[in-house]
Amino acid sequence: MNSILHAPARRVPTLDGARTRGIYVQFYDPEGTRYGLPTYPYHWAPKNLLTIRQLRAKGLRPGGQQPVAQILWRRGRRVAYLYDTRLALPKRTATPAQLAALAAAMRARRTCPACGAVQPYCIPVSIGTCNDCDPAVTS
Repeated sequence: MNSILHAPARRVPTLDGARTRGIYVQFYDPEGTRYGLPTYPYHWAPKNLLTIRQLRAKGLRPGGQQPVAQILWRRGRRVAYLYDTRLALPKRTATPAQLAALAAAMRARRTCPACGAVQPYCIPVSIGTCNDCDPAVTS
């Protein structure tokens, strides 16, 4: 990867000292030389780097930025990409028209095609009707 795209490596002093104590930390690569992106072990990423779910919990979104680091765990089979909170943007809110469209779509999913009743649950696609119209449920 191009080093211009990434901020300077954020080193973790505790993990840097682990190797001198004879402890091998497999997924610690703050420069990104082994794994392409700066890589940290699970629970050891710098505080300003968050996953998409963590950004959403704080009311943010990546805002078009590419991942700046990653977390690897489970022998490298699991990966979580990290985004810089300083470049994140606020989450967008739905417009009234979008909210109305979503409400209409959900109402259509709750409307029984046989009797036309609007149910408090989504009509199962496997049955195709509400529980009141389904002979297997009513008998």
